[in-house]
Amino acid sequence: MKLNTILEQTVPGLGYELVDVEIAPSKLVRVYIDKEGGITIEDCEIVSNHLSKLLLVEEIAFNRLEVSSPGIERPLKKIEDYIRFKDRVAKVKTRELINGEKVFQGVINSVEDNTIVLGLENGNTVNIDFSIISRARLIFEFKKAKG
Repeated sequence: MKLNTILEQTVPGLGYELVDVEIAPSKLVRVYIDKEGGITIEDCEIVSNHLSKLLLVEEIAFNRLEVSSPGIERPLKKIEDYIRFKDRVAKVKTRELINGEKVFQGVINSVEDNTIVLGLENGNTVNIDFSIISRARLIFEFKKAKG
């Protein structure tokens, strides 16, 4: 069984969303998980313990396993991520030019079929087909204290 398949089948069964997986040349496996309300150290420990045993049973060679939260500027990997984080600010990089640009930052206004609609700071919107997105992530917004 391939590592990604194992993780895609196992992590949701433990009650977590599999956000991303990175495999370094040194056989370091990084697994990013999330859940509603955020991830705790205990969550990472539960998933790490379970995956460590499972990867040994499945004979997946690795030197080190790290399990963590994707952080406040989490990557957006699936179309469902854009739906979930509607009204949040995201930075999106595309493989193709759109209006002469490849990098966009704005509020996720909506998702229509496979098109992400971003509201840009200048008041314009840009429609980005999900299939041409190379990378995307949420942008943390600092809230100024009132008073």
